[in-house]
Amino acid sequence: MSKNYKKTLLACYLGFITQAICANFTPLLFLTFHNNYKIPLGQIALISTLFFLTQLIVDVLCSYFADKIGYRRCAIASELCAAAGLIGLAFLPDLCPTPLTGIIISVIIYAIGSGLIEVLGSPIVEACPFDHKEAVMSLLHSFYCWGSVGVILLSTVFFAIFGIDSWKWLACAWAILPLYNIYNFATCPIEYTTEDGKGMSTGRLLRVPLFWIAIVLMVCAGASELSMAQWASAYTESALGFSKAMGDLAGPCMFAITMGISRVIFGKYGEKLDLLRFMMGSGVLCLSCYIAASISSNPIIGLIGCILCGFSVGIMWPGTISICSGRLPEGGTAMFALLAMAGDLGGAFGPSLVGNITQNAGNDLRKGMLVGCVFPLVLILSLLLLKGVKRDKKVR
Repeated sequence: MSKNYKKTLLACYLGFITQAICANFTPLLFLTFHNNYKIPLGQIALISTLFFLTQLIVDVLCSYFADKIGYRRCAIASELCAAAGLIGLAFLPDLCPTPLTGIIISVIIYAIGSGLIEVLGSPIVEACPFDHKEAVMSLLHSFYCWGSVGVILLSTVFFAIFGIDSWKWLACAWAILPLYNIYNFATCPIEYTTEDGKGMSTGRLLRVPLFWIAIVLMVCAGASELSMAQWASAYTESALGFSKAMGDLAGPCMFAITMGISRVIFGKYGEKLDLLRFMMGSGVLCLSCYIAASISSNPIIGLIGCILCGFSVGIMWPGTISICSGRLPEGGTAMFALLAMAGDLGGAFGPSLVGNITQNAGNDLRKGMLVGCVFPLVLILSLLLLKGVKRDKKVR
């Protein structure tokens, strides 16, 4: 009997949408937490930091236990944790000694689920017998973008109808999707990228120069993406003067749309495009966007920089994974886990740096964005090194 790998793809699509819910719903509430719970912006930045640090820890652990426990069990656990964390977000801030404690506990729980699916989604799809793997991988990661768009749009509509104070009901509603996706992961066919689920060890991977450059690239890609994405809502409100609804639509929503467009373009035309050149051009555009968002006094130029930044970072994460998958086909789970870990390291460090610089600069988000320019700059240098390694025939 032939296996229905389209169901596997659907489960991974919904898994990445779940990850988008976990990563993007709470940032929409940053200013609400700041105003209602009187939490300083510097401590608000801790929410994003702990979210990505938790994912980072899960990434490292996945490189060791995912093959032993099995992809299916880990994927089901990811959906359970995501749902539990989202539901906890609605109740724990009022039950814990301080609201920030309850928020952090909930964030850590759903970050565990988000981290698991982040690591497992790529190898599960990579192991399926699809043609044009780079295109399939890019389209898979685009569902994170479309999930982000859906979260922002639907949340904005919900807040407009029922008010921002009803956010706890919406947190519970978002938990329905991962609960439903448990069935998909429990019943879909799941394969491994290497025989018996055994790939290269961490030690072997770390002896490959290309892999080290990819690690740096992923750190910068994660920082470049999340420093803008996590603060886009607050940036468009406080720095550009937009209302809450317009800020969410014009900032994080458009950011996610342009990021998704970038991934769909490469997913459709990837065979005709040079991946490294596409990534290099995206890196230059990313640096330009950060400069525009940080130094321009014109709110329209700042908004354009914020929006186009999504397009510029879209290919970085899936592109790096595709390069490593093609050059290191025996990388296995450890390779995907360590790459995800590097991306999450950037995602933890970048928004935190922007938030703390902003607080020290009198809550001026433009100053925080200016410091964020370092991430796309190092990203461009990493791509130049990656081109050199590509030409080096000694690298496997």
